[in-house]
Amino acid sequence: MSHVLAFDIYGTLIAPHGIALELEKLIGEQASEFSRRWRDKQLEYTFRRGLMRQYVDFSVCTRQALDYCDTLFGTQLSEADKQHLLQHYARLPAFADVEPGLKSLRRNDIQMVAFSNGITRDVDGLLQQAGIRDFFTDIISVDEIHSYKPDPAVYQHCLSRVGTCAENCWLVSANPFDILGATAINMPTVWVRRDPHIAFDPWESRPTASIEQLTELISVIQNQG
Repeated sequence: MSHVLAFDIYGTLIAPHGIALELEKLIGEQASEFSRRWRDKQLEYTFRRGLMRQYVDFSVCTRQALDYCDTLFGTQLSEADKQHLLQHYARLPAFADVEPGLKSLRRNDIQMVAFSNGITRDVDGLLQQAGIRDFFTDIISVDEIHSYKPDPAVYQHCLSRVGTCAENCWLVSANPFDILGATAINMPTVWVRRDPHIAFDPWESRPTASIEQLTELISVIQNQG
């Protein structure tokens, strides 16, 4: 059976810190740190809600993380400012290596699906505006089972939707917690190291492969046979 690649979206294909340019217009030099904390808090809220079994969709976590950072940094953003930022969040850019990397995979007839914490509608719109939606045969959202990565049930749901076993479905992600979650149910994984300053968690498991550019992915898959 041929391999299927399940791609994480935020942070892997789409650059969440692209929002920093819009933040800079509103809050100046605090923008970079605000953006980083916003992303960290957004993920923290998904982890908490997953553990507490108090699911809300990803857009709610994003908004609540924005409100938290506004309070933390004392930026006093207006409701109009917040709505502007959230609307821009739906138009974030893809990393520069994404389109050529996906093209090389499609030329080799490798099936690709989007696999995200975001709800299907939002992910579809994000991929459309980035010009990469057509590379994916399906969008699989955690919203379908009301949980979040790295809950093992989320990865099992992905396998069920794809209709394959763990050994044939590779997770491609820039997020170490996502890689560890997939590894826990025996999915092969590729860590896209988007930031050279980020270290992988020193746990008992490691990614199957690590790359720095998505254009390297085709070689990893071909070498695995």
